[in-house]
Amino acid sequence: MSELTGISQRPPLISIIFILLTAALSFLIIGPVLGFFIAMPFYDGNIFDLIEKITNPTIYPEIRLPLIIIQGSATLIGLIVLPFLYLYSMEKVNPIDWIKSKSTPALMVLVTTFIVLAFMATNSVFIEWNANVTFPDFLKDFGAWAREREDLAEKLTKFFIAFESNGDFLLGVFVIALLPAMGEELVFRGMLQPELFRATGNHHAAIWISAIIFSAFHMQFFGFVPRMLLGALFGYLYVWSGNLLIPMIAHFVNNGFSVLMMYLYQKGIITVDMESPEAAPWPMVIGFTILFGLLLFYFKKYFETKNQPA
Repeated sequence: MSELTGISQRPPLISIIFILLTAALSFLIIGPVLGFFIAMPFYDGNIFDLIEKITNPTIYPEIRLPLIIIQGSATLIGLIVLPFLYLYSMEKVNPIDWIKSKSTPALMVLVTTFIVLAFMATNSVFIEWNANVTFPDFLKDFGAWAREREDLAEKLTKFFIAFESNGDFLLGVFVIALLPAMGEELVFRGMLQPELFRATGNHHAAIWISAIIFSAFHMQFFGFVPRMLLGALFGYLYVWSGNLLIPMIAHFVNNGFSVLMMYLYQKGIITVDMESPEAAPWPMVIGFTILFGLLLFYFKKYFETKNQPA
């Protein structure tokens, strides 16, 4: 595995706390608040009316665009702009250099794409299992809260992807696929994972702890395990390649392909419902899991060979 250096000279635990606080404060408060004011010109009403409707958005189709703008601002400002400024001002690091200093062969972009697409079939088994988890009695209240959160997330997803035009679809790809791919990978793989490696001295521990935090950050516990596995996959792709652009591409493929399939399903072009938690047929799962393993092995060996000293 490549040795990814940390971003800070501070003790790793302090750096990890700073990163998590920056991401949480930026994504949950600063980004949405700024997005709210950016969205106001796109809403035909007053500020108090918009605040009231946001509390139950799915019954008000007219606030769909303002809500997408708010979500986009939360990601753009909360997980890209402010973490970038944090790195640049506090740590004297320019994240653009992480990408500029590494070549990204077209072949590996293609391999990364097929790794993610193949993993979707494998992960569908965990999606179905996790969606049907039942909590023990002592966690009954937490289970009820988690189910309520999951149902709300499902409603919001359907609300977001009610695309009325190709322009709507492209906006959805930008907000749901591109921005999260850039922002979440910058924070969880680019910033957090190397600091966890400094703290633990073990890449596997850093990858999985980062993946757990990544999944918990979404606050959807009936999808916790498959999202954690996806985060771990992105983590290994980053460590093996040493190139942050690779997990960003992988993340974009995962989200973008899902949005595309939902759009095609919505228009009646395909019959596969990507929102369904049902696992893929077992022959497909087995076949794509084998393909996933072979591609992952090739990816790892390619970068091991490439990174060997002359």
